Amino acid sequence: MENTGNQPKRFCRKCLLQDMDEGQYFDDMRRYIDNLDEDLKVSSQLYDERLAFCRKCDNLISGMCRVCGCFVEMRAVMKKNGCPGIPKKW
Repeated sequence: MENTGNQPKRFCRKCLLQDMDEGQYFDDMRRYIDNLDEDLKVSSQLYDERLAFCRKCDNLISGMCRVCGCFVEMRAVMKKNGCPGIPKKW
C-alpha cells in the first residue's frame, strides 16, 4: 500500500517481509502482541522467561525458530504454545 496523506505507511497481509521496512515490521508485531486478548497471553514474567530460553537456543536465527519457522516472540506470548524443540525448553 502506498502512503496517502498523513496516514502511516501500512502493508497488506500478502506482502513479504523483504518488502517491509524492518522497523515497521517490528512495530507491527509489537502492536499485534499488545492487542491480543489478555486471556490468550502468558504473564509478562513468563513471556520474558520463555524468551530467555530462546535467546540461548542454537535454533534461534534472526528472531525465528529453525525448528518450526515461527517468530519466537509471537510463539512465546501465547498460553497454548510451547517450545517446538526436542527436548522442549518451555
